[in-house]
Amino acid sequence: MYKNILVPIAPDHGTPSGPALDIARRLAADDARITALTVLDVIPEYASIQLPKEIHDSRKAEAREILAGDLGGVKDIKPMVITGHSYRGILDYAEETGVDCIVISSHRPELADYLLGSTAARVVRHANCCVHVIR
Repeated sequence: MYKNILVPIAPDHGTPSGPALDIARRLAADDARITALTVLDVIPEYASIQLPKEIHDSRKAEAREILAGDLGGVKDIKPMVITGHSYRGILDYAEETGVDCIVISSHRPELADYLLGSTAARVVRHANCCVHVIR
């Protein structure tokens, strides 16, 4: 059983989060912490400096609302939104918060995934903790 579980959720990819959250709950110890994490893509600096701070704040607030809606108001899962590159953000967050298990959804691999690697594949290759992949 795991004490600190991370479930990355990418609402824009259309993969339902329910199965990954169910698995996370099954893997959790009685006093475990489960975090649902959404990583917003970084806006390139040349564009970012031209945007008002309110745009950045509203972008994060909108992502929080989408994540909270995806979670359906459950109280046992902490929603978290960060900015970064998807797989690197997941790995950094897991390292910083002492995550001992990542439960991540993955789609069926396509040719581009074999050449570039999907987020789930990169997380599996580089994580310093257990990773459960849901298909």
